[in-house]
Amino acid sequence: MSATLRITPPVAGARILGVGSYQPARVVTNAELAQTIDTNDEWIQSRVGIASRHVAAPGELLIDMATAAAAQAIKDAGLIPTDIDTVIVATCTMPTSVPNASARVATALGINGVGAFDVNAACAGFTYALAVGADLVRSGSATRIVVVGAEKFTDWVDPLDRSTSIIFADGAGAAVIGPATEQQGPGIGPVVWGSAGDMAEVISIADRTSFLHQEGQTVFRWATTKIAPIALQALEQAGLQPSDVDVLVPHQANLRILESLAKALRKSGAREDMVLARDIVHSGNTSAASIPMALAHMRADGSARSGDVALLVGFGAGLCFAAQAVLLP
Repeated sequence: MSATLRITPPVAGARILGVGSYQPARVVTNAELAQTIDTNDEWIQSRVGIASRHVAAPGELLIDMATAAAAQAIKDAGLIPTDIDTVIVATCTMPTSVPNASARVATALGINGVGAFDVNAACAGFTYALAVGADLVRSGSATRIVVVGAEKFTDWVDPLDRSTSIIFADGAGAAVIGPATEQQGPGIGPVVWGSAGDMAEVISIADRTSFLHQEGQTVFRWATTKIAPIALQALEQAGLQPSDVDVLVPHQANLRILESLAKALRKSGAREDMVLARDIVHSGNTSAASIPMALAHMRADGSARSGDVALLVGFGAGLCFAAQAVLLP
C-alpha cells in the first residue's frame, strides 16, 4: 500500500519585514585611485558615475560584512536572531567555494543549526535569493528568512586594471522576509528571471588565480537594451502598472545604465517622481549586495518609505537577470 505524504499548508505570500546594510569604514575616492592608475575623477564620473567606494580592511572577511548586515536587518524587522530559521547568502566573491558563507553567517548570528545555503547569480544574486526565499515562505517550508547579498571584490579585482578597479567595491545588504497574512496580501511579487549563457565570457574569472575580467561596452549595450522589458514583465506579473512604482532599485552597475532604465520605464508610463536608487555614486558596484544596500540607505535617508512599491532589477555575470516588485516594510 502506498503512503500518503503530508505537506505544510501554504500561506498567503511573503513580505519583507526589515532591511539592513554594512559597508567597510575605508572610503576610496577617485582622486586616490588616480595616484596609482591612469584615471581622474572626471573620467570616472562621466563613464560610470562613481565618486567613491568602500573597501574592506585587511582581515575583514565577507562573512563579517554579511553577518553585520543580517544582524541589522533582523533588528529592523523587530526580531531576534533565534526567530530566523533559514539563512541565504547571495555572493560570487567568496575566497573558496567550500564551506559556504551562509552556514558560517548563521553561526556568527548565534543561530547554529538552521537551514543555510548560498546562491551565485553574481549581480542578480539578491533578486534570485529573494525569489527563492519568498517561495520557501509561501510554501510553508520556512517561516522567517534572512537573505543577504555580500561581496568582497577587492579579493578578485586587479588594483591596476582601470576597467574594473574604478567600479567594484565591498559591502553587504540584507532583508528579512516572513509570511504575509490574508489581510495584508503578498508583499513580494512573482520573479521574472532568465539568463544569457551564450554571453557568459563577457564577465568572468578564468581560474582561481585570475582577476575579474569585464567587457564593459558589451555589458553596457546588453543591459541598456535587454533589462527594461524584464522589469516591465515583473510589473505585469504582479498586476501593477509602471505608474504604480514609487522606487526603482536596479543593481548598482553603472549610473548611465540606471538612468537609461529609468528613462525606458518612464516612456512606458512610470511617473516623473519615481525615485531612482543612485547608491552607486558613493558605494560603487557591490554586485549582489547593491540592491539590499541601496534599499537600506534609501530607507534611512527617507527617499524610500514604508508601503512604497519598489521595483528590484538585478542583472550581471552569467549573464543572469531577475526582477520583482515588492512592498517596502
